[in-house]
Amino acid sequence: MGKAEGGSTSRASCLEQRRDAPIISTVAAALDRALPVPLGVQLRGLIEYGIACGELAPGAQLPSVREFAEASGLAPMTVSGVYKTLREAGLIITRPGAGSFVAQPTRDTIQTFDAMQRIEACMDTLLAEAEAAGVEADDLAALLNARIARIKAHKLRPVRITMIGVFKEATKAYAADIQRQLRDHDVIDALTIDQLRSSTKRDGLADLYVTLANRRQEVEAMIAPDSPVISISFIPSEKTRSLLAGIDPVARIGIVSVFPEFLALMKPGVLRFTPHVQSVEVALADDPDLDVFFGRVDVVVYATGAESVLDRLPRNVPAIEYRHVPDPHAIQRELLPVIERLRARLPLKETSA
Repeated sequence: MGKAEGGSTSRASCLEQRRDAPIISTVAAALDRALPVPLGVQLRGLIEYGIACGELAPGAQLPSVREFAEASGLAPMTVSGVYKTLREAGLIITRPGAGSFVAQPTRDTIQTFDAMQRIEACMDTLLAEAEAAGVEADDLAALLNARIARIKAHKLRPVRITMIGVFKEATKAYAADIQRQLRDHDVIDALTIDQLRSSTKRDGLADLYVTLANRRQEVEAMIAPDSPVISISFIPSEKTRSLLAGIDPVARIGIVSVFPEFLALMKPGVLRFTPHVQSVEVALADDPDLDVFFGRVDVVVYATGAESVLDRLPRNVPAIEYRHVPDPHAIQRELLPVIERLRARLPLKETSA
């Protein structure tokens, strides 16, 4: 059972306020010895969920094992074990002589930069061929515009998307959030990882799969090798942020999660929106002393997936779900361009329907 927040509050608050600080400082500062979670598990959770929530961007360099051990006070063997687990999960990569980095997506539908380089090379070749044949640049541009116009004249083929999440209702909500930014004729379904795993028909479910960064490798292992998978980042919902900001400054907050490794990221996340609150405790949803825990807090903040604890709450204790939503900016910057590039590659014969 966690203890009331003391000195670690300032460390966590510092983490949230210094978003531009080096990873070695922010992550080490977030390790909280008051949490009922081993520090090694906390470290793994901070990196794993930091990637899923966009706190750690693809390509970001992580400190060496020795640097992390010295900054955090953890044993080098503990840090090394965490890095090994994250490498096996496909979340980080280690380059000999260079260090460890947050992994880039392993199966992007199109690598934009490389694709643009190839297109530019093809255009240079085409221009050179046109010049050699005596075709004027204006005539070539008119030909290209005519081809583009004919393609646009076709009705765009709907793209089938499947959102893969962990919890059923939350995954449906994620899909609904994404749907609002799609074209009217595009379709998005919602499946949990367990539903996908138990499905006897996985191939052909979607043109594109969307999931959380820390679940991407797991999803890729369960679908056809040529099926595109993209992960996007998630942020606390506006409703969650508003409710947290409205908590009474003298209230005692109780934080509950199903996953112990998520507590390390959830606690400073809650503190980010409740800097006015001084008393914070944490517990796991399966804690045998959960009723005692609820008896000494004034408001409970529970992670998505921990809804079962609500039945055990005293009537006078309100509850706030720490709900995440797909980052709208990530949808615009990352998902929608992928959908449009994928749409352009789908068979045109299917667009006439």
